[in-house]
Amino acid sequence: MNKTWHIIKRELASYFGSPIAYVFLIIFLILTGFFTFMMGGFFQSDEASLARFFVWHPWLYMLLVPAIGMRMWAEERRMGTLELLFTLPLSAKQAIMGKFLAGWLFLGIALLLTLPMPITVCYLGDPDVGPMITGYVGSFLMSGAYLAISGMTSACTRNQVISFITSVVACLLLVLVGFPPVTNLLLKWGASSVLVDFAASLSVMFHFESMQRGVLDLRDVIYFVTLMAFALISTGIILKQKRS
Repeated sequence: MNKTWHIIKRELASYFGSPIAYVFLIIFLILTGFFTFMMGGFFQSDEASLARFFVWHPWLYMLLVPAIGMRMWAEERRMGTLELLFTLPLSAKQAIMGKFLAGWLFLGIALLLTLPMPITVCYLGDPDVGPMITGYVGSFLMSGAYLAISGMTSACTRNQVISFITSVVACLLLVLVGFPPVTNLLLKWGASSVLVDFAASLSVMFHFESMQRGVLDLRDVIYFVTLMAFALISTGIILKQKRS
């Protein structure tokens, strides 16, 4: 655990030791504010809730989280420090978890900086706090799933641009797979309703939307945790092959 914590501190220092962290935080806050108030019509809705705030998170994370995850392993490979990292007295599992948890913690900090949003809602009205809490929990879990996928694609290449594009496409597929145009297309191709329902259940929107409504279902939590575990295990397999 101490070695993993050492990696976490190292990665967080590298984030905040460069303009990357500050640029990301500023862009994230500006975009969340823009989409909530300008595109979402927050004040025009006359509704004391964060529904118009959370609805944009899957799309924002799809573009912003890969910008954090793309350098996770691609940068190590490009600079030739991946081999040096694995010569240190720590396992590949500790290195992978350390890098992932550091990035996830950073995304959690970005999410915490949006707390003035629910404070404003509580000041202007009398909202139901439950959907706010579960919405933040779902948003944090979704960001972790996106980050794990981005880390997996980063382990496949030393080119950060390729990693970024691949991550965006993978996250986009996880969003679109549950949309009616996609499910209707599957039905048109002759897929069974059971297969279509299974495909829709793989969508992050399917699980995140219930959390936005204030429902904290264990199945939704398991979905995001499983997605993270799959991506992290795949990252370990990829790095093991690259190392050998």
